[in-house]
Amino acid sequence: MDQRSYKTLARPLDIDAPAAYHQHQAGLRRSLMKEIDMAGLGVNIDHVATIRQARRTVEPDPVWAAAEAELGGACCITFHLRKDRRHINDRDARLLAQTVRCKLNMEMSLDNEIVAIAEEIAPAQATLVPEGRQEITTEGGLDTVKEFDRLAEVTKRLHAKGSLVSAFVDPHAPHIAAAARAGCDAIEIHTGAYANAWLIADQFRRQQEVKGRLDAISAGIAMGLDAGLVVHGGHGLTYNNIHPIAALRGFEEFNIGHSIIARAVFVGLRQAVAEMRALI
Repeated sequence: MDQRSYKTLARPLDIDAPAAYHQHQAGLRRSLMKEIDMAGLGVNIDHVATIRQARRTVEPDPVWAAAEAELGGACCITFHLRKDRRHINDRDARLLAQTVRCKLNMEMSLDNEIVAIAEEIAPAQATLVPEGRQEITTEGGLDTVKEFDRLAEVTKRLHAKGSLVSAFVDPHAPHIAAAARAGCDAIEIHTGAYANAWLIADQFRRQQEVKGRLDAISAGIAMGLDAGLVVHGGHGLTYNNIHPIAALRGFEEFNIGHSIIARAVFVGLRQAVAEMRALI
């Protein structure tokens, strides 16, 4: 598959197209990734906006960061428009929808204000996540069983605007099954517990915990695929811990933010993205 063919598939989807068109395009992307035997890399640019908001100024601009990430080889740009607007704001979301040339993935809660904005900008994909006011970052998967009715409602609304819908879930069978029943197209498996296992000081305990978390994630992938879902992964993934999880079969895409932005401080964002893509 030559670079021109890849760029054709990576173009943004027509926001006026029906959900079936987006599903067709997603199928083409999956076929491409299988052909070149790799999962795609989605780059989360929230952390660029976090630096900007630390000084309440205009730089660094996450919209510029998205362009640099694409040039480094990202096949997806991810951003999280939170209710409290602690990093990405409405201006960022609208400009990203206008300028990103690969797949745009909007992480979002089930809050009605945020859902309305997603309906307006119609990203290629919306990833539904839990959201807490006091959390530093997303701390776990969405409880798709408890939130089933609301999840199904929001999924239907986003499908009507042509967006694919993914649910950010822990690798638990009930939550994966509920996401499928609610009409989601994909799940993103929360890999935070796996990432935390790498921080255990005792080597034996670390190895055992990492193995256990990998086994749970592998089972989650199988459950997702059996349910007819596309499977993504993300949260806490770094240059140090990506190898074992990238080796698991079934992932279509990884969404990684903090580690890439941290690396970019020293080598630049374009190179940082290229290095992570090479590891995957």
